Amino acid sequence: MHLDCPTSSRAKLSWRHGVVEHGTRIIPAETPVALSYNGSTYAVMMATPQDLVDFAVGFSLNEGIVSDRNEILSLEIHQDRQGIDVRMWLNQARSDMAATRRRAMVGPVGCGLCGVESLAAAQRKLPKVEVERRFGATALLNAMSILAPRQHLNQRTRAVHAAAWWDDDIVAIVDVREDVGRHNALDKLAGVLGRDMVLAKHGAILLTSRVSVEMVQKAAMIGAPIVVAISAPTSLAIDVAEEAGITLAAIARDDGFDVFSHSERIDF
Repeated sequence: MHLDCPTSSRAKLSWRHGVVEHGTRIIPAETPVALSYNGSTYAVMMATPQDLVDFAVGFSLNEGIVSDRNEILSLEIHQDRQGIDVRMWLNQARSDMAATRRRAMVGPVGCGLCGVESLAAAQRKLPKVEVERRFGATALLNAMSILAPRQHLNQRTRAVHAAAWWDDDIVAIVDVREDVGRHNALDKLAGVLGRDMVLAKHGAILLTSRVSVEMVQKAAMIGAPIVVAISAPTSLAIDVAEEAGITLAAIARDDGFDVFSHSERIDF
């Protein structure tokens, strides 16, 4: 396993139409990634070892550990046989805050709220997304239709999720991040948006996964007014999207999508 080498070729034995054949398949990498602040490990997540700077910055922003990327004074990536350690050093105010909140958290790829310390923490207070801008339904559907060709890692493996940023001003997908974990992919996207100082109110998040509550929470922390997903949302995701002021569109197919909250932001 090497940094920025997100795949490997593995031998396989295929049985198709009654015929057995030897071959190989490109498989996505999955490795433990520790996120550390000022020398103390905060979380360990199973992730794809690429775009880890984006992952670390986005996780820090989405978790509320920092409110601005500049509060991360330095960031280093260290690798050994056990996995990867992303070491961040924060300014003093944020360091003290992180120390009081620190939790040892092992996060499998299917987990978005692992290690929270209480029921209240699972439904934290989110910033309200207050954007009066309207977005064209056709433009959003077209955005979803052109996402697949931009998923370079998934085209090779058919085994990873993607989170993308659609900029409505230039009518284009600007950034795509992929990972074996859907939450990790969205954290990576948050990281590149935060590093590039993207104005979130001008665009939409596109997801290739289902929409559970933690995905909506991350979208609210990013400040995105719209989330469009291929799969369906959960009931709590809809409730939180309504409260956070996020337009939640899902089950996007060639013929359209369903809108579950704040439909007034969509121009049909």
